Amino acid sequence: MAEIVAGFMLPHDPLIPSMPDAPPLQKRKTCMDAYATIVRRIKELEVDTVIVIGDDHYTMHSPACIPRCLIGIGDVEGPWEEWLGIPRAKIENNEALARHIMQTGFDMGVDWAVAKSLVIDHSTAVPIHYAVRPADGVRAIPVYLSAGFEPLISSRRAHEIGKIIREAVTSWSGTERVAIYGTGGLSHWPGMARMGHVNVEWDQKIIAHVADGNVEALIALTDDEILRDGGNGGLEIKNWICAMGALGPVHGELIAYEAVPEWVCGCGYLEMKQAA
Repeated sequence: MAEIVAGFMLPHDPLIPSMPDAPPLQKRKTCMDAYATIVRRIKELEVDTVIVIGDDHYTMHSPACIPRCLIGIGDVEGPWEEWLGIPRAKIENNEALARHIMQTGFDMGVDWAVAKSLVIDHSTAVPIHYAVRPADGVRAIPVYLSAGFEPLISSRRAHEIGKIIREAVTSWSGTERVAIYGTGGLSHWPGMARMGHVNVEWDQKIIAHVADGNVEALIALTDDEILRDGGNGGLEIKNWICAMGALGPVHGELIAYEAVPEWVCGCGYLEMKQAA
């Protein structure tokens, strides 16, 4: 049977590839080393498939159609944004497992939007670029939540979807060794008056909850509280909450954290491990 063997939380900040030299050298090095640590770990754990949970930024979709949750089950390429500085290329999907996750979701009450062909945005393309492709031969299944703009998915529902992803993977007849990536955050205010501000105190609170495996404390945060303290970009912790649902009882070990105003974001990296 397939098995979930790894989980990571990591940023998908588009300025990391598009403005790589903006922050001081030490902050850049910390972030790049953190991505490299994730790559090393998925190699050590012999991961062959990564489920990457992100959120659209009015790049793939528009106000005409805002999927609550979406899974890519067919051809995948990206990124959509030429200005990222990442060449658009085909991304190897695990189509059979993706279809099983889709069908399991349908059977368990998840009304997935389904993409048979998908050009991904930076929210999954950046993590794939830095933390999947360098591992060579690892496939990636993109999952998108409405965690970036209204109408927002609830944090509780994000967690429930994560649990159903777990049920799907562990019921799959294949031998895949799967990692879950919860992407985005931490505090940032893209396109807002406070853009460039990083709320280190809030970031550290979120990291502490993740490290403790206290997903209920994250779910208890209202959207208004997140907007106030973590910004509209802080809503992306819903992607982390979904990942924690997929991973089951876990605690997090901090790989790195940097407040990077030059990248308008607090960048947090954690490895998730099974709770004792």
